[in-house]
Amino acid sequence: MVNYIVTVATGDLSTASTFNNVHIKLVGKDGESKRTWLKSPKGAINFIRGAVASFTVSCPVSIGKLVLIEIDKQPLPLFHEDTWFPAKVGVISPEKVAYNFPIYRWITDNEVHRFREGTALRIEDDHFLGKYSREQELKQRKEDYRWDVYVEGVPHCMKAKLPLSLPLEVKFSFTKKTEFRFTAKNSLEMLELNKLSDSTENWPDMDAIDRVFCCHQTDISAYVQDHWKEDAFFGYQFLNGLNPMLIQRCSVLPNNFPVSDDMVSLGGQRTLADEMKEGNIFLCDYKRLDGLKTSIINGKKQYLMAPLVLLHKTPDDQLMPIAIQLKQIPADDNPIFFPTDSEYDWLTAKIFVRSADFNEHELNVHLLRTHLLAEVFAVSLLRNMPMVHPLYKLLVPHTRYTLHINILARRLLISKIGDFTRFAASGGEGVETLLKESLSKVTYSSLCIPDDIAERGLEDVPNFYYRDDGLKLWDIIHRFVKGVLSFYYKNDTEVQKDSELQKWMLDIFEHGFLSQAGTGIPEIFTTVAELVKFVTMVIFTCSGQHSAVNAGQYDYAGWMPNNPLTLQRPPPTTKGTTSEATMLETFPDVNATVQILATVWLLSSQSTDSVFLGQYPEELFSEKMPCKLMEDFQGELQVLSEEITDRNKNMDVPYTYLDPKVIENSVST
Repeated sequence: MVNYIVTVATGDLSTASTFNNVHIKLVGKDGESKRTWLKSPKGAINFIRGAVASFTVSCPVSIGKLVLIEIDKQPLPLFHEDTWFPAKVGVISPEKVAYNFPIYRWITDNEVHRFREGTALRIEDDHFLGKYSREQELKQRKEDYRWDVYVEGVPHCMKAKLPLSLPLEVKFSFTKKTEFRFTAKNSLEMLELNKLSDSTENWPDMDAIDRVFCCHQTDISAYVQDHWKEDAFFGYQFLNGLNPMLIQRCSVLPNNFPVSDDMVSLGGQRTLADEMKEGNIFLCDYKRLDGLKTSIINGKKQYLMAPLVLLHKTPDDQLMPIAIQLKQIPADDNPIFFPTDSEYDWLTAKIFVRSADFNEHELNVHLLRTHLLAEVFAVSLLRNMPMVHPLYKLLVPHTRYTLHINILARRLLISKIGDFTRFAASGGEGVETLLKESLSKVTYSSLCIPDDIAERGLEDVPNFYYRDDGLKLWDIIHRFVKGVLSFYYKNDTEVQKDSELQKWMLDIFEHGFLSQAGTGIPEIFTTVAELVKFVTMVIFTCSGQHSAVNAGQYDYAGWMPNNPLTLQRPPPTTKGTTSEATMLETFPDVNATVQILATVWLLSSQSTDSVFLGQYPEELFSEKMPCKLMEDFQGELQVLSEEITDRNKNMDVPYTYLDPKVIENSVST
């Protein structure tokens, strides 16, 4: 007889324990063990939360190199079947070879479950039971993770109406669920806004808004409150605020934006042509919002413009707005506003721009380009990649909680009774229209920050911290991904022949980008380099990009006048008709203000069990090389974090959203 030492680790999660009888079978290339009861010594409880227990499994002879294990649990007589979350199983063979079997799965029934040895394997699998288990795993996954159409023309989603219908592996943890529910239920109370949540009145004066806002501030939100009227801060937000994705260098004025030299002041004798040639003129064009049907809030029609904004980089490197047109088509009743106009004419124009920017941000930049695409990446991964595949091991940490949070978003934010539908100008029908229009304009290059920055002509714009930190982060992720994937794919042919990999990409192309031609999104991979770039984009989108457009929502939108999600008066059609009174009448009602404030507070909150970029609590890789690359990755992220921290020490408005220590691995909020 020969003995195998089996060590079973139960996950450190609430309800991870089992009191059922656990059995194991070892399967090797030369044979298999008998199904063995992992019997506990008298009085011992071996499969409780966080426990690590060792057992001996005996065989008549060595069964060779281990391929997989089979695990099942059976309830005791008179006891109910329970759930168990085994983290991993380690086996020491008689030849003193150590094998690792990562599991990290909930076992809820008494069926046999097979788990592969931790060495990553592409589609080439030379053991008949290994091939069979791989096929069965994917067959079950395709049942568990089905595609659904939420709205025609937008990325497809997971077929699940309620979080309860999700597989246990992708649901919120007990900690996350408890904290999220508490914050969602009590956010108005936490912000001391309960008494205002039913008020459909206008804000009477700015002091009333001040009194509400002062109950809970961050350092940045307090700065926003003090500086929101300033042109320099207005310009700064296009680079480092919630939406750094729209601004672009302007070399030719759009035909529908007739700004001339006699309208603007650029200092000295400089002309617009001179400044455009020097690369000092920038444009933000909200044309996607043109004609969007707006919502009715408190019985009143809401207003959302599609402005054009012209900005000038001054000699002291400030980005200053020089002209604003609030509608796309020039007309006598669509004046172009300038800093030289009256205080409230100019301020009102900027408020309409900030409202347009917030709506564009929430639906296109935040919801579509991070949440919905991250869901597509996750569902395709779970449908097409077995646990043993190297790409699964690399990407599954970046899917954590994404399916759960997106179901909640569809139910609580953009459904017919959702907060966004009830209190945003673009809520309701506008959501579907804008999502469709936005997806039709998504390109591969716009999802890859080096290409996107170059295409928008922003390589040398000063004080652009989203770009600076984002490019460094992209490079760090790219080096890590290249190292890992090059370890498993030695040449382009191996990429081309990996049918699981190709199905993953085709699913993304069909269900995420709806097979749209001309986007640059690959349908298949032909080279290792193509694969590395796409996987880098996936990780960056799910981690850094989401952090950049999500984490600052309360910072920049907590002070409502800076980012009103709706406005309830039309813009002025002639100059000289605005005042503080008309501005207050334009702002959203009290209840719309406080409900959106509570929502952005919730969306900006992290749970105590957050997993940050570069952290891998689940030990999915067994080989030394990817484990070493993970250590290097963590080291580079630490260096970047220290650089960002040092830079921010001397800044009035520190830019923290791409600091690796605050970036979560996945879209989870």
